[in-house]
Amino acid sequence: MAYFFEEPSRTFSEYLIVPGYSSSECIPTKVSLKTPLVKFKKGEEPALSLNIPMVSAIMQSVSGERMACALAREGGLSFIYGSQTVEDEAAMVRRVKMTKAGFVYSDSNIRPDATLEEVLALKEETGHATMAVTEDGTAEGKLLGIITSRDYRVSRMDPSTKVSEFMTPFEKLIVGKDGINLKEANDLIWDHKLNQLPIIDDEQHLKAFVFRKDYDSHKEHPNELLDDQKRYLVGAGINTRDYETRVPALVEAGADVLCIDSSEGFSEWQAITLKWIREKYGDSVKVGAGNVVDAEGFRFLAEAGADFIKIGIGGGSICITREQKGIGRGQATATIEVAKARDEYYKETGIYIPICSDGGIVHDYHITLALAMGADFVMLGRYFSRFEESPTKKVTINGTYMKEYWGEGSARARNWQRYDMGGSKKLSFVEGVDSYVPYAGALKDNVDLTLSKVKHTMCNCGALTIPELQAKAKITLVSSTSIVEGGAHDVVVKDNTIDAKVK
Repeated sequence: MAYFFEEPSRTFSEYLIVPGYSSSECIPTKVSLKTPLVKFKKGEEPALSLNIPMVSAIMQSVSGERMACALAREGGLSFIYGSQTVEDEAAMVRRVKMTKAGFVYSDSNIRPDATLEEVLALKEETGHATMAVTEDGTAEGKLLGIITSRDYRVSRMDPSTKVSEFMTPFEKLIVGKDGINLKEANDLIWDHKLNQLPIIDDEQHLKAFVFRKDYDSHKEHPNELLDDQKRYLVGAGINTRDYETRVPALVEAGADVLCIDSSEGFSEWQAITLKWIREKYGDSVKVGAGNVVDAEGFRFLAEAGADFIKIGIGGGSICITREQKGIGRGQATATIEVAKARDEYYKETGIYIPICSDGGIVHDYHITLALAMGADFVMLGRYFSRFEESPTKKVTINGTYMKEYWGEGSARARNWQRYDMGGSKKLSFVEGVDSYVPYAGALKDNVDLTLSKVKHTMCNCGALTIPELQAKAKITLVSSTSIVEGGAHDVVVKDNTIDAKVK
């Protein structure tokens, strides 16, 4: 008969952290959230670390280039989604690496025969006031001019006015030629008192922008996650099918770390992929693997050569793998068991392999619980999909702004490689849904709030670092009744409607 686990499978919501002694030295401003991203030997430093324990999920609706830049600016890392062509994914990685070098790929572009109404719609969609006017409306089309908020006044212009009538034309622009370095570009910006400098090639095709506001960016974002050339760190998803072409392209594009994106990682396919990468690149290419939910799965991927290991099957908000296939495990239980296996492996071998809790995060405090239970960092999908920087559309549903969010196992994503087990090149059935999530604004504001909660809770435990939290945290299982007790209860909570009536 089948093997039965003695303990039930539990989620983060079934646990609370019991506070411990905290000294006067333990204040949130002194907390460090730095954590290893890839494996390292005892006594050595990891080749890559995160400044905050958050990475964005390998999903079409989450991790595009804007998300990668925004999250790296705050100290985390995005894994560009792999369910696209090799060329498109490599191009995204390349643009992220180029952005921090000061050269920003234009994502707000418009044709000269477009209207002011279309300009305003594009501004609403991207949040950017500066737009390139190109011959074909693409990011690399022939540059004909630019539009900034100084070029038009909505109250005094007809919405049908053509862009060509109010744009700043090319002949009036100061531009830089492709090949210019960042110092030279910034000198042009300061000498000519510009807010932005378009970069073009010999055929006048737009290549990038350099912005004045980026000059002081690092001072405003002290946790920026940068490589040795001061470029943003960025990850990229791969699969176990086309890795022989995808991995070289991503490495050449500058990806700092890769991750095998799969719904279930305890598989020979992942071992084969890892073996090929090690034979071709040795340890120079860092690659994570997963997902697993028990000690046996962790040990398999550790011995196969993974640089970090992801935990979680079926816990994501848009994932229906458990409903469809009946496989998975509660995220808290999986994290606890894999963390124990990680620690045992470290004692045996002297090699520490970071683990990432992927899925099951509903509330901010669940992140702190995951870290306390042994995770080195967490991967988030729904959380990041709500932000302005996610690659999906902002839509209005019943008068409320929402963002689209769909799973990689949904029919919309068509990511058969993530779920393929050697069969035909298609999804036999879906393991994810298509949905909406409430729009939450800018990434920075939300991440700052979330991490403030994490730091405060760590101080309640007397911990100033994540390893210290894991050593000191006391965790208790809670009853269904005490879960109710933890929220507002036995009162009538005021809302805006009641307040308005009182006034």
